[in-house]
Amino acid sequence: MKINKGKTVVLLVGTVLTAMGLHAGAFRPSGQPIALSDSMKADTAAVDKPNSVVDEVIWVVGDEPILKSEVEIMKLQSEAEGVKWDGDPECILPEQIAVQKLFLHQAAIDSVEVSESEIAQGVDQQINYWISLPQIGSKEKLEQFQNKSMTQIRQDLHDDYKNRLLVQKMQEKLVSDVKVSPAEVREYFKKLPVDSIPMIPTTVEVEILTQTPKVEPEEVNRIKNLLRDYTDRVTKGETSFATLARLYSEDPGSARQGGELGYMGRGVLDPAFAAAAFNLTDPKKVSKVVESEFGYHIIQLIDRRGDKVNVRHILLKPNVSIASIDAAKERLDSIGKDIQKGKFTFEDATAYLSDDKDTKNNHGLMVNSQENTRTSRFKMKDLPTEVARVVDTMKVGEISVPFQMTNARGKVVCAIVKLKERIPEHRATITEDFQAMRDIVTAKRRKEILHDWVVKKVKETYVRINPRYKSCNFQYEGWLK
Repeated sequence: MKINKGKTVVLLVGTVLTAMGLHAGAFRPSGQPIALSDSMKADTAAVDKPNSVVDEVIWVVGDEPILKSEVEIMKLQSEAEGVKWDGDPECILPEQIAVQKLFLHQAAIDSVEVSESEIAQGVDQQINYWISLPQIGSKEKLEQFQNKSMTQIRQDLHDDYKNRLLVQKMQEKLVSDVKVSPAEVREYFKKLPVDSIPMIPTTVEVEILTQTPKVEPEEVNRIKNLLRDYTDRVTKGETSFATLARLYSEDPGSARQGGELGYMGRGVLDPAFAAAAFNLTDPKKVSKVVESEFGYHIIQLIDRRGDKVNVRHILLKPNVSIASIDAAKERLDSIGKDIQKGKFTFEDATAYLSDDKDTKNNHGLMVNSQENTRTSRFKMKDLPTEVARVVDTMKVGEISVPFQMTNARGKVVCAIVKLKERIPEHRATITEDFQAMRDIVTAKRRKEILHDWVVKKVKETYVRINPRYKSCNFQYEGWLK
């Protein structure tokens, strides 16, 4: 977990990297990992043998070799995903790996960095996905399936995911300034044949009003006393802060890294957390207990570089009692009934009664923030799971019964929602779907910029290709010199 004030930023790779046809390491372009069958495991084990003929160097890009084994593993993974190639995979896959190496090289030049916390989140996502598969189902089965300990699995995934993040961030940097004007959007779609205009899936607009269940004072004191005890143990030298973070922190992203968050600026951190973190000057000392929107923390300084700080933290979240949850639902039920009686509107109620800071000043209207866009329309899959489940059966204008959910900050809240609008699936129009159409044109422009960047980079980079690949029809010109 990053201690961000807003919603987690969606990286560009989901649109641009996939559109370019690139894969990165052992991860799907969508970010979802894959699992290998027993036969694929055997094949993968074979290409891992150091003396195997498949380990020959087939390309060199700059000073980076590409091995035949890399291509074979990527081919197996792609086949498991059901990828269909528009051409010869023996030509397509080495080129994809080569392009990835170009982005990684530029990321190193530009000092693009990713934090261990970000990497740990991605590795956890992949491992959790594997465990969720019916044929695995547990960490023990995963270890047996991979014939590795969990520690080894994490180590093997670490560099793959780090490279994937670096490619994402490098691409994001290259296209960060891309903007398209309304005139460009209209001109692009004016030239499209009617049957080529995209279909827009069903979307909804949802208003939400939340109440946060009260945490009992005894529970808050219990959490604070635990954190003070951790501080005492560190101060007395009984153990290290990092060890306690691994054992007890409820921030899964950083806990595995000993609580380390990586270098962050004040603006991306919760204000209370940032104030405490930037006030630390002695790496041997531990902060007082800090309350943020995520829970309660203690913080230890690692290093400071200019306007960025790298700290460790331990996060503990108070438990919310069933009685408190029931009381919050009762309050919401009463509010909902008053709205239905016409005492006030749902929109007015959010301004005065809702605890949701992100929506209460917007008449409760939920905002869908993705990449560089903000819209009030959500595809059902983009809504929080608990909200989508409720909205799915509602009619426009209807107010839901109270329900429990976990908000973007990881806190338990209770909510009621109003379905403001449901827009059925339809072919896009410039008047109704301008944002979606602009996103399409923007993605196209970004893809073009990245394509041109790769072509230019290839011209400037030493490339040596095994002669048997010289008859390939590559996506990017300039490989053959």
